[in-house]
Amino acid sequence: MENFEFYNPVKILFGKNQIEKLNELIPYGSNIMLTYGKGSIFKNGVYTDIKKYLNGYKIIEFGGIEPNPTHETAMKAVDIVKNEKIDFLLAVGGGSVIDATKYIAASVYFTGSDPWEILLKGAKVEKSIPIGTILTLPATGTEMNGNSVISKKTTQEKLSFSSKKVMPQFSILDPGYCTTLPPKQVANGIVDAFVHVIEQYMTYPAGGNLQDRMAEAILKTLIETAPAVYNNPADYGSMANLMWCSTMALNGLISVGVPEDWATHQIGHELTAFHGLDHAVTLAIVLPGLWSVLKEYKKNKLLQYANRVWAINNGNDDEKIDKSIAMTIDFFEKLGISTRLGTYGISEPTIDLIVERFRKRNWKGIGDRELITPEIVKEILIHQL
Repeated sequence: MENFEFYNPVKILFGKNQIEKLNELIPYGSNIMLTYGKGSIFKNGVYTDIKKYLNGYKIIEFGGIEPNPTHETAMKAVDIVKNEKIDFLLAVGGGSVIDATKYIAASVYFTGSDPWEILLKGAKVEKSIPIGTILTLPATGTEMNGNSVISKKTTQEKLSFSSKKVMPQFSILDPGYCTTLPPKQVANGIVDAFVHVIEQYMTYPAGGNLQDRMAEAILKTLIETAPAVYNNPADYGSMANLMWCSTMALNGLISVGVPEDWATHQIGHELTAFHGLDHAVTLAIVLPGLWSVLKEYKKNKLLQYANRVWAINNGNDDEKIDKSIAMTIDFFEKLGISTRLGTYGISEPTIDLIVERFRKRNWKGIGDRELITPEIVKEILIHQL
């Protein structure tokens, strides 16, 4: 196992009626910007509760943050934050809203020429406005980490950054706010959390026995929980398990001391950038292709995954691996998510655009051992046509 340091300062308030503590979490007298998406907060009751428990606070609202949040929208919020002297950001929604809010928080104090440099060039985040979150869509785990993924419409790019400066001070996780989610969003959340775990698990043996077992526990819980929560988001117990799995999948705990991959995400982001596909959909497409192409390099962990997660014990090694890939595909597709590019009208010209973009960025090799060259990216995507 590799050396590591682990610190996660995010306070989690999980369960029913935790929003009642909201005015204890934000200093009285704060100038708050409330960020949200397309308006679901007016339907699930959270907006009414916020107004109730933040009565007397100054609140400026900024709605309309889109799925796959954009740089352009975030910059509009930054202008308001500066003009209104906002000193606290409260993000209410799913991963898109929270990611956008992190980018807003980091951009306000950015001293370079353009905050996009934080994503494009890895410019350091020196200072950030404090953030709190109320999660209404379990999926990304962003409520308990410093990660953010942002798109730029003008250049059709989707990039990420990570900084401890934008970790939320607190996150309220009440499964009751998720009971009205449509099946498609629930499915996306399940797949997103699943692949987050995989990116930290499906690498190569590194002696992180506890990390492996924890990762497998999250995967198995997602598999067991998926049918109930997908068919009935109002099932509080199932939604609670999905919500906590999603958070635990990416709060840093299962990645300490072990290698990580993230190639599936890097490739998937390009499918969103060019075609606007849901993030989880891109992951479901890329993952089986990546495993199939890199089967020999990931053999040890694929066999472990087959045995411990899917209880596949019969057949030779190749048969076990192929069956585990097939069962993963079946898991995704039973949630209504196709794993084939052709389903979404994507063909070889888009693949060529992605490969060329990787070359221009000088991404010579990505993944846990930097084995995935632009040429292998093409092979992975061709496999999924």
